[in-house]
Amino acid sequence: MDSGAAIAQYLMDLFNFYEPQGQEVPIVANLPHSGMFVPSAIAAQFTPEHLQALPNTDWHLDQLYASLPRFGITVLQATHSRYVVDLNRQIKESVFGDFWTAVIPEKTAFGQPIYQTTPSEPEIAARVRDFYLPYHDRLAAIVQEKLDRFGKVYLLDLHSFLGLIADQVCLGNRNGQTSSEFLISIVEQSFLQAGYQTVRNKVFTGGYITGHYGQLPGVEALQIEVRYPVYLDETQLEKPQPPDWNVPQFESAKKKFDGIFGSIAHALK
Repeated sequence: MDSGAAIAQYLMDLFNFYEPQGQEVPIVANLPHSGMFVPSAIAAQFTPEHLQALPNTDWHLDQLYASLPRFGITVLQATHSRYVVDLNRQIKESVFGDFWTAVIPEKTAFGQPIYQTTPSEPEIAARVRDFYLPYHDRLAAIVQEKLDRFGKVYLLDLHSFLGLIADQVCLGNRNGQTSSEFLISIVEQSFLQAGYQTVRNKVFTGGYITGHYGQLPGVEALQIEVRYPVYLDETQLEKPQPPDWNVPQFESAKKKFDGIFGSIAHALK
């Protein structure tokens, strides 16, 4: 394999990119936290307990949203765990540190240790270079391609959660700063019509990706947070390993979500 092919393969391994099928629409769906891969050198630094659990992962959203390209939606999904780098955090001082602000968290959201061997500063810098920057370069290129084609783009940043709030679906647009009322209303009504209890800007107002890309001319960005029990077996969520997606709750939600995003794509085409 020549160097160009090797680089291309490396970049492909960092994310899954799914081109739209059928009639393309100006929608990009981004899944930054559903990846579970941890390279061996980084895995060796984690505690065994953390490596087994990988808590706060957006479990199986790649499966839940697998039909999106059929609706003309372009999809980018990170393959690597958020504990390799958190793509929804801004690069700034303290790259290594607090779960809620750092690109590389030192502890989990619950304050549990992640590392048995703390990464060095060169290792931290290498992770930003090798995993964070290439992903954002690709996302920015996709957004620009849509702008060139349509003159506008709707970026849907897709996440899931447990705790913090008990609502089923939370939509965040930085309290009206990153999207129009038109966009958030379309998405809100689509979830409500499918029977999901939905709130706006409650705790989840939109992270770095929503805030950063949503300020670009022609771009509207909306974060969509779905509570785990909406699509996963709640009895599995307290176990120290990832839950299964091959459960009745998932199949039921998948059918509803296909209808929801088919409706959204039709409204925004």
